[in-house]
Amino acid sequence: MDQKAFQDYYPDEVSHCYGCGRLNEHGLKVKSYWDGEETVATFDPKPYHMAVPGYVYGGLLASIVDCHGTGTAAAAAYRAERRAMDTQPPIRFLTASLHLDYIRPTPLGVPLEIRGKVKQVEGRKVVVTATVSANGKVCVRGEVVAVQVPEGWIPRRA
Repeated sequence: MDQKAFQDYYPDEVSHCYGCGRLNEHGLKVKSYWDGEETVATFDPKPYHMAVPGYVYGGLLASIVDCHGTGTAAAAAYRAERRAMDTQPPIRFLTASLHLDYIRPTPLGVPLEIRGKVKQVEGRKVVVTATVSANGKVCVRGEVVAVQVPEGWIPRRA
């Protein structure tokens, strides 16, 4: 994609998350984008992301839903304020609640598509629903309740 991912706008000081931090060399590097009114990310699980032979570990699925959800929350907050994601002060979200329903086993060896929908934007809280699909079939449904970090939590660059 030619556009920058939501996570690419996070300040360096808070870009070390294992799931989506662009500065974490060992991380998953989840990258989320707008696709109309939904958000989308893709992830290619590796053999070491295995739960049992042939299937993805559920904790990894939780991680990609979590990071896609908080990224979607940040992008939704910028949209609600009619601001570009590269404007100051930065808006960053953390997970207050994460709920997943594992619908079917998620196969290894195929790209996963993570889709998010903004369910609610209310003050410092954003609720995002998400699905993870493989081969066009939904494997996981989730909901992320994300809260905006307090003003001053993100260190300012000198």
